[in-house]
Amino acid sequence: MNAAESQSELTSTIHLGVRGVSHNSPAKTLEDLLSSLDEKAREIVQEIAQSSGDKAMVVIARGPQKGSRFLITADGVSIGRSTESAIFLDDVTVSRSHAQIKREESGSFVLIDNSSLNGTYLNNISVEKNVLKSGDEIQIGKFHFVFIGSTK
Repeated sequence: MNAAESQSELTSTIHLGVRGVSHNSPAKTLEDLLSSLDEKAREIVQEIAQSSGDKAMVVIARGPQKGSRFLITADGVSIGRSTESAIFLDDVTVSRSHAQIKREESGSFVLIDNSSLNGTYLNNISVEKNVLKSGDEIQIGKFHFVFIGSTK
């Protein structure tokens, strides 16, 4: 296909760059988050990181409600646009029941996409189910969370 034909090609995919691409490692993401928090919030995050692993937290690092913290217990949490979700995200690109974070019998926390329309991203990769580790970045719609779990 020559240059003139490619300009009139109607089936080409257009990438609008809707998702911000971050090339940070989970450790760098967590470090950046900690440096942006006030002293009290930093203490709470450090308490979670030093816990026995029975609870975790997500913090909105970018997007609306930046700085909001959500505790995740052994019961897990639901994430979505429904007001019944434990983590309510008011964004049309978020499904009503978009995703969930659950604690498995092994003690690991797992991010699960509930067959959402726009997907759930973990460290900029679309995932259906994946084990989380402290510092991982979760993106759902325009919300970017940092997962904080036990580092023990």
